Amino acid sequence: MIQIVGLISPFFALIALGFLAGRIVRHPVSGLDWLNVFIIYIALPALFFQLLSKTPVEKLASVGFIAATTLGTFLIFVTGFTVAVLKSRGDVPSATIQGLAGAYGNIGYMGPGLALVALGPAAAVPVALIFCFDNTLHFVMAPLLMALGGERRGSPGALALSVLKKIFTHPFILATIAGVGAAALGAVPPAPVDRFLGLLSGAAAPCALFAMGVTLALRPLKRVPVELGFIVPLKLVAHPIAVWLLLGLFGSFDPVWVKSAMLLASLPTATNVFVIAQQYGVWIERASASVLVTTVLSAASVTLLLFLIASGAVPADPFP
Repeated sequence: MIQIVGLISPFFALIALGFLAGRIVRHPVSGLDWLNVFIIYIALPALFFQLLSKTPVEKLASVGFIAATTLGTFLIFVTGFTVAVLKSRGDVPSATIQGLAGAYGNIGYMGPGLALVALGPAAAVPVALIFCFDNTLHFVMAPLLMALGGERRGSPGALALSVLKKIFTHPFILATIAGVGAAALGAVPPAPVDRFLGLLSGAAAPCALFAMGVTLALRPLKRVPVELGFIVPLKLVAHPIAVWLLLGLFGSFDPVWVKSAMLLASLPTATNVFVIAQQYGVWIERASASVLVTTVLSAASVTLLLFLIASGAVPADPFP
């Protein structure tokens, strides 16, 4: 357990450092804009491209793995959405945000760095696949349900175009497509370019985690929403269990891939949930609280999960 704590504590320490800096140095949240540009449009895409471009292309076409992990995320979203709809008596927009809070993990900022340190370079491919397909799922579900709930009006064609634009202009997904293309063609960047990408990749996780901590500090928790009573266990406990069981049902996969999927499913609510809540003007303060509370609690839950995986208490195949 001490080894696991030592392995992942620097990641949560970076979040804590950002949180402390945000509380001490009272700059407005807009001060993060250029750092977020660097993280989202430059550093993390460089990381995804570099990892995938060096991966044998046959490893990138695992339909069963993609289906199991995406279905697991979808089922958790449906569960959270259904509970929220029933509790709110049909408030679809707020239920959509609650469903996202239970299913949309911080797989962009926290996922790649944490998985690569905890599980090694072999985690790169499953992390990239999960990122692409989970984000595509959320990019589709959020505008679709908001439209059905009356928050956004427009023709089905305009809605579909908006969804496709979000998917195929997202820098992470573009970098993933470029990385897969480079792997398929066997293209190798010149040594100076490769070293430059390496520098950018190395900056991705520290900058992302620090920025996440600052963001949490600048959105103080005024009260704990009662809805977190089902969102927290759904995100931190039920999600990784659902993914683990579905992977066991869908086939036999590399243990590192299974561990990567469980780790990513166990991550706290993504800051993008707060961004989506702001975009639609729904459940904003409570979305921020969901991000903060799940992030704090995940320091213990993620550590426990990694310990259970490393000790063999949770086997890679639940149905041996």
